[in-house]
Amino acid sequence: MEGIDYPVNEVEGILNSPAYTIVIWVLFSIALWLIARKLQWKRPWLALIPGVRYIALGGSLGMLRDGIFIAIAETLSLLNAFILGAIENNETASVAVTLILLVLTVFLLVYRIRLFLRLTSAFGRKRVWIVLWIFAEVLTALIFGVSRKFQPVKTTFEDDDGDEHLAGTSPAEIAAAYALHGKPHAAEGLSIALRERTARDLGKKRYLLKDISLDIPNGSLVMLLGGSGSGKTTLVNAVTGYEKADADVTLNGEDIYRNYNRMKYKIGFVPQQDLLRGSDTVYDTLDNAADMKLPGNISKRQKKDRIENVLNTLGLQRERNSLVSKLSGGQRKRLSIAVEYIADPSLFFLDEPDSGLDGVMSVSLMRNLRVIADEGKIVMVITHSPDRAADLFDKIIVLAKSQETNVGRLAFFGSIPEAKSFFEAKTLEGIVKRINRIDEGGDGRADEFIRKYEMLTAKTQRQSS
Repeated sequence: MEGIDYPVNEVEGILNSPAYTIVIWVLFSIALWLIARKLQWKRPWLALIPGVRYIALGGSLGMLRDGIFIAIAETLSLLNAFILGAIENNETASVAVTLILLVLTVFLLVYRIRLFLRLTSAFGRKRVWIVLWIFAEVLTALIFGVSRKFQPVKTTFEDDDGDEHLAGTSPAEIAAAYALHGKPHAAEGLSIALRERTARDLGKKRYLLKDISLDIPNGSLVMLLGGSGSGKTTLVNAVTGYEKADADVTLNGEDIYRNYNRMKYKIGFVPQQDLLRGSDTVYDTLDNAADMKLPGNISKRQKKDRIENVLNTLGLQRERNSLVSKLSGGQRKRLSIAVEYIADPSLFFLDEPDSGLDGVMSVSLMRNLRVIADEGKIVMVITHSPDRAADLFDKIIVLAKSQETNVGRLAFFGSIPEAKSFFEAKTLEGIVKRINRIDEGGDGRADEFIRKYEMLTAKTQRQSS
């Protein structure tokens, strides 16, 4: 028996040794630092500081409260041995502290699962990876941090803590609300029937979006407009399948949610922050993107032709051999678009692509997007400078947050001239002013226009039936 127990005891001794603990801590810290760099943290060295690193990770993923809770729990866990040692002669206190630590461990596991699920989604991986995060955290972190195949599909997130805390718990029912259940989908283009997008906040069900019905034809350049907190990014995440809602979403007749593993390659998303390496040339950047996003059986000639087509479409031929670090702001934006466009997606989302650009560069960029849409694709743009190139857009979606219920609702969908007439505004910025809260410099008329559009839609449905 001693011969059998000895190796087991030896392994236990190694696992419980300070040296092993230090090695594991160092490996996990390095892995998290590499992940932080991929997520474009401004201070990736925060990943090396116990406790603080979870606050930074939670903040970067839009889950700050989860990160703070994990940081507190991790700190208390580090103090566990000290606390129990200080009260080892007090049996009652030891039992009480042990029970508290047990409850804390359960809550810590729940919040870590939530945080690592969001991290897994940020890298475009299946939820099954959470099993490895729980049982082999260090190994999984190293895979995400070291492997070049593991790259984030998204680096900017709305603060879910704020959305979930402020979102309504009981959205108003409007008499003319859409009959979204069983709504038939258009065979072509993008069809959205979103009944509700909800979240849980301290056990309460909160509504972020409700009753959004849209049919967008192929070849459309669409502007997504709305005030702060109206749910623009939430809607994009729901449509792309990144964060699913209670909805039916189809692209050219195919259900995005049911066929997500295949459909996600037909959807492009360009975040505000780029993921470009400054030491690469423009051509090398697109060549690497083609290797990652195009089918593995594509020929070298086909890949080269695709790269040349993208360079021409985005106006980057003259910069093909330039280093990314030497590009202007507008050129970097176009290259970020090119990296996603290389896969020839049918549906394209861009989050403030004109941010930081002057008027001339912004209009030039929007013209590039108009060219992409004219190829039969759907291009949807979130912008805070809507009037710069309004004439290039086919449709506009206006989201507004109800001041009565704090739920994001559809306030308008149609052409830009129709939108200006509907809101009685001369400019698109004037539309945002109409629906923004008074304390945000707006007119505070969101609920008025939400109801007005619902009534208009109901009237149109009756006339067509």
